Amino acid sequence: MSATCWALAAPQARSRTQRQIKWRIVRPVAIFRASSTEGPGYFATYLERRSIDWRLVQLDSGDAVPRDARKFGGLVFMGGPMSVNDELPWIIPALELVRDAVRKDVPVLGHCLGGQLMAKALGGAVRVNRVKEIGWGEVRVADNEVAREWLGDVQSFESFHWHGETFSIPPGATRVMQNAHCENQGFALGRHFGMQCHVEMTAELINAWIATGGEEIAESRSSPAVQEPAEITRGMEPRLMALNQVANRIYDRWTEGISRGN
Repeated sequence: MSATCWALAAPQARSRTQRQIKWRIVRPVAIFRASSTEGPGYFATYLERRSIDWRLVQLDSGDAVPRDARKFGGLVFMGGPMSVNDELPWIIPALELVRDAVRKDVPVLGHCLGGQLMAKALGGAVRVNRVKEIGWGEVRVADNEVAREWLGDVQSFESFHWHGETFSIPPGATRVMQNAHCENQGFALGRHFGMQCHVEMTAELINAWIATGGEEIAESRSSPAVQEPAEITRGMEPRLMALNQVANRIYDRWTEGISRGN
């Protein structure tokens, strides 16, 4: 190719490359909210600090579940008081969207109910846990290479919990977190990460859950893993700061899948 032809072709090539890069960057992360009180919390702060665009899909308000995972840079499912075994209109489409994302290598991240949804979509089971967990509690990081890829040298941390059900580890995935009251606190499958615990917590979320969940706390006092509101809110700021650091590790690893493009 002559210098003149290259000079003419180069801007077109650059423009095409720029369009491809822009397409990879501008696809937002889709965050699926199943309950008005269980928004993205600290995860939204994390994304905004890194200038990662995101879109909230309000399942609780009737938003439709998208069919094509590749419209997004990643999919994130938050918590909720329902069960993924309930016959709600959005659950079957959400399960299929998770499967579509895994087939197309679009990163999926699940918090509590979201982790249960992922597990069920990928062949695991969701059932009642032997005790309810409400409040702060230790989570142990598994001693395996996959866990170290996601959490580095963290061996344990204090996380927030609010759940009565649990998931089994889906086929092909690896358990990466557990604790004394719930054997499966987290799993990883390639670029996908599902959690039973809540690393996305903020003071606003905790206070809102206490305000709406007081009856559930009172009814669950017999569980050794349920705390009273006064204990939940004790030392909340330093607890949340420490949890944010763990969340950063998980979110950093997860967003690598977005930065590589899909």
